[in-house]
Amino acid sequence: MRFSGGGGAAEVEARLGPLACALEARAEGRGAAPLPREERARILFAPAALGAPELELLRQAEAEVAPTSSGLARLTLEPARLLELAERFPAARCLAAAWNAATSPLGPARVMGILNVTPDSFSDGGSFLDPEQALAHARAMLSEGADLVDVGGESSRPGSQPISAALEIERVLPVIAALARDGRTAVSVDTTKASVARAALEAGASVVNDVSAGRNDPELLGLVAERGAGLILMHMQGNPHDMQRAPSYHDVVREVVGHLRARARAAWQAGIEPERIALDPGLGFGKSLEHNLALMRALPELRSLGFPLCLGASRKSFLGRLSGEELAQRRGSESTAAVALGAFLGAEIHRVHEVRAARAALSVARALTSEKVS
Repeated sequence: MRFSGGGGAAEVEARLGPLACALEARAEGRGAAPLPREERARILFAPAALGAPELELLRQAEAEVAPTSSGLARLTLEPARLLELAERFPAARCLAAAWNAATSPLGPARVMGILNVTPDSFSDGGSFLDPEQALAHARAMLSEGADLVDVGGESSRPGSQPISAALEIERVLPVIAALARDGRTAVSVDTTKASVARAALEAGASVVNDVSAGRNDPELLGLVAERGAGLILMHMQGNPHDMQRAPSYHDVVREVVGHLRARARAAWQAGIEPERIALDPGLGFGKSLEHNLALMRALPELRSLGFPLCLGASRKSFLGRLSGEELAQRRGSESTAAVALGAFLGAEIHRVHEVRAARAALSVARALTSEKVS
């Protein structure tokens, strides 16, 4: 499964704040559609992000660089010229990558059905430990419109304890192998361990969903690159055992954006093609209610990194805090609302428990934001 966006759009502004240089990998054009050469690229950026030599090169290229009242600078330049400059020095690569991200429209929404083959996941632990029950549930999600089934054998709920790779493989492999034999859908493995990912990919999985973003096991990124698999990189403060004890940030959006940028760069440097990478802000993973809400509102800024966004709000406790619903299994309406809002704000992959409701919410969201109703 390739995570890729569309391409081509009219002139827009790409905002680069003090935290923002989009990944150099996106500026190389791999997986990105060509930009319209007749349009003028206008990019807001922090002057400190570029040095005097880089600014001088931009001026020599007939770029207009002007200060703004906000303290940022505005660069105006032909996109084709910007892409030419991107080949000469890294700072221009960042600017070109931002332009690519800003002119790339949302790709098609995808629904990722959650399949926890665990005894202790926060909302459905123990429900699908039996491989036959798990497979039946996966097929039911497919019939309801899931594009991808995410199979996890180790709980990452707050307070959970790690398990061995052998036990995790024992739980996920029968289900992944059976789904792969069906050939009806792409299969993702939710793991932080390279050995589990290797077994899953050999059994037919095509995506690795890593809540540690490749930090837990240094071999995982290289494995994904070698196998040509997709990769979802998520932000998490701490680890599942202690992440919700006292989550703290100076600026949660800035820190999550910076973390995801760094992990995506690490994935690219490990050899993973940019179009195979998606990012997840990690709602509920080391975040308070206020942190989760700030990240939901900041989805457009997260998407400006140039990668599809995966959103996993389904049944999370912060939704229950908002609605007053204490039972995770009864947070379906809250989860559906988060899917619709997330799609409107830029999320493209929606990790959910209730597939049918999510698919319906995405259809409505698409109709409300499109000039054509299909």
